[in-house]
Amino acid sequence: MEDKTSMRWKPSPGSVYPLLSWLLDSGYTKELTDSEAGVRRYELTEEGKKFLEEDKQRRDQNKGTRFFGQQFEEWDSPMPEEARELLDSWRKMRRAGYALRRKLRDDYSDSLAIEAKKLVDDFVEKITRLSEIEKV
Repeated sequence: MEDKTSMRWKPSPGSVYPLLSWLLDSGYTKELTDSEAGVRRYELTEEGKKFLEEDKQRRDQNKGTRFFGQQFEEWDSPMPEEARELLDSWRKMRRAGYALRRKLRDDYSDSLAIEAKKLVDDFVEKITRLSEIEKV
């Protein structure tokens, strides 16, 4: 999981076991009986495979909307160089936002939150103006 989440999440027993119990109770998994002593192994049921596929479709539909909303993921034609550079900057901004959120969570400061809010508000205002210029 660490690799799949680019080191953003390292599952702990406190997060894995409740999830395994929920999957089992919901009928999405079944416990295999031929497991070695002290090791529990699970397998997806047909219902679990269906649930997983539906979840994947839902996430594909909402791709890119978690942090800033849908951005550039579904470009209709080859992306111009300037747009690729903008996308790179957008991704850097997203990573900076995650880092700021972690900083505020781990070491909260009113002054940092106020300063960050001012920066974000300024950014939103400028991006909004750019968007309105394009509509004219």
